Amino acid sequence: MSDSFVPSSPKGTPMRKLRSSTATALLVAAIAAVPASTLSAQAPTRAQLDTLAMRLEDAEAMIELLRQQLATESEMAVRTRSRAAFEFNGRILMNAFMNSKETDNADVPMYRREVPDDAPKGGMGMAIRQTTLGGAVTVQNVLGGTFLGDIDVDFFGGQMPTTGGRTFPLMRIRTARATVEWENSTLMIGQEQPLVSNLNPLSLAAVGTPNFSYSGNLWHWIPQIRYGVHTNGALRTGITGAILAPMSGEAFDVFNTSFDRAERTNMPSLQGRVHVGWGDEENASEIGLGYHTGKINDVTAEAQTSSAITADFLVPLGSRFEFRGEAFAGQALAGLGGGGIGQNFGADSVTPIRSVGGWVQFNAKLTPRLLVGAGYGFDKPNEDDVPQLLENATQEVHLHWRPAGPLVFGLEYRTVATRYNLSNYSNSHINLAFGFEF
Repeated sequence: MSDSFVPSSPKGTPMRKLRSSTATALLVAAIAAVPASTLSAQAPTRAQLDTLAMRLEDAEAMIELLRQQLATESEMAVRTRSRAAFEFNGRILMNAFMNSKETDNADVPMYRREVPDDAPKGGMGMAIRQTTLGGAVTVQNVLGGTFLGDIDVDFFGGQMPTTGGRTFPLMRIRTARATVEWENSTLMIGQEQPLVSNLNPLSLAAVGTPNFSYSGNLWHWIPQIRYGVHTNGALRTGITGAILAPMSGEAFDVFNTSFDRAERTNMPSLQGRVHVGWGDEENASEIGLGYHTGKINDVTAEAQTSSAITADFLVPLGSRFEFRGEAFAGQALAGLGGGGIGQNFGADSVTPIRSVGGWVQFNAKLTPRLLVGAGYGFDKPNEDDVPQLLENATQEVHLHWRPAGPLVFGLEYRTVATRYNLSNYSNSHINLAFGFEF
């Protein structure tokens, strides 16, 4: 599916594609240059020659218009101190939402809180903090390759403790990457999602925290260094390794920070992934297998192993349909973005919680401006490890509509079912999104 229609780009995309009206002008010019269908292999008549001459004149006019547009865009391009062109992009997004019950987070709920059904129920609200802003720069001939640099921020970093609440959101860095691409290899240094779970579901309702978090989606943005090699051609294969900052998933203080349980092991996390891909750029398919290993201290300061085996796939079916998803099996994975429903250790604070999970989503582009889809995700810790949360499952259906120009609308209905030791709880979430992209 075209990136210009995808509301939230897949994990690991180095740069957002540049959008320009010049492609449309070029297409019109090409059409204008085609001779009339009435022309045949026989000698053309005078009327046919006149028609051809008119078409050539139209083509010349379109080409001149194209040249003017290119010159205008060159003048409008943002230039950095290094004289490299800088692309600024973003999406201003407002969400109206409603929950039936009490959840972990009102506007992007991921699991149901363990409160009785007769406790205060949910409610409705509105927020604009899932707005995202980004910038990207491209420089040729850097270390013999192409340099790609980008940063992506949002306003989902919390809110000021004032009466304004979530209407005073804090800016947060999501990703910040410096990438050098050569013909058959890539080096990336920066903050990005885990190499072994580098894909996200499409959503306009869950942007600040990607959908299916705590339900099979390992997504956390982590500082890391990656290097990979790959082949080119119709069938592409590759292997990539990464060194990641250790993370246990613990909450930090408002301003000052200290080392978490994973950082206190003095060991980085390591990840590797192999993949195979096929198809052109607009309909590229890819299947990958990954492995993660790291260390995390238990309550006795003994280093325990955090590990996982993962699988991921993105498979378009023509230009209108696609399947995407991920799966994992491992232990002590809260630091990767909520694996094990955000639990590293069992009730004894020593036993690593083993867990299996994953998610799948189907999307259909009914028209160039209308996309519908549905998905399911789950995370199921091993009950023998005595977790507090035993299972969390999410189901969702969504509609994304781009009626004209930069405008975008979204509607999503999501249910979350969370199982605890003594009971099961569920929540229904409705989300209406409106925004514009640039």
